[in-house]
Amino acid sequence: MGQMLTVHGTTPQRRFVERAASLLADDGVVVLPTDTCYALTAVPGSKAALDRISRIKGLSAERKLFSLIVPDLSDVARFAVVDNAAYRILRRCLPGPYTFVLPATREVPRILLVRRRTIGLRIPDHPVARQVADLAGGALLATSLRLPGDERPLSEPEEIDRRVGKQVDLILEQGHGGVEPSTLVDLTGDEPAVLRAGAGDTSIFA
Repeated sequence: MGQMLTVHGTTPQRRFVERAASLLADDGVVVLPTDTCYALTAVPGSKAALDRISRIKGLSAERKLFSLIVPDLSDVARFAVVDNAAYRILRRCLPGPYTFVLPATREVPRILLVRRRTIGLRIPDHPVARQVADLAGGALLATSLRLPGDERPLSEPEEIDRRVGKQVDLILEQGHGGVEPSTLVDLTGDEPAVLRAGAGDTSIFA
C-alpha cells in the first residue's frame, strides 16, 4: 500500500521530493499535485509503471492521454521539435495550465508514440511537479487522476487514498485539488489548434 505525505505547495519538503524521485526511478507510480488537478506520474521509460497506470485508468492499450511534465522551458527541446513560432507561444504560456502537442524527438520513449510521432508537453505552474520531474531525470509521464466511470479527476486526498492508495507507491497531497484538466493545444500545424478547452485561457489562440 502506498504512503501518503502532506507536501508544502510552495516550498516542497526536499525529503518528500527525493522520496518521490527515488520511487519513480524504481518503476514506481506516484500521485502528484499540479496546477490543474492531481496526476498519476511515472518515469517515461518505465513500461511496468506505464502498464500500472493504464490499468488504474482502465486504458488497456490506449495511451494517447499521456503527456510529459518537464521542469523548465530549457528542457522542452530534449523531447520536442520547437520552431520559433512555437517557442514564442511556449514562452508566453508556460509554466501554466496548458499541454502543447509538438513533434516528438528520439528522446521520447517509443512506447509513448503509439500510432503517432507527437508528444504532449507540460510545465505546470506548481513547484512539486517540476521539482520531482527534475530529480527523476528531467521528465515525468503524467495523466490526470480520473478513474473509469468518473466525470472528473479525484480531488480530495482521502478519496484518492481510498480509491488508488493500494495501487500506487506514494501520494504527495496538499489538500483539495482542481478538477479541470489543462487546455490542450496542437502546435504541429500552421496555426495553434485548441483540441480541448480546460483550465488555460483559450482566447489567446483565437
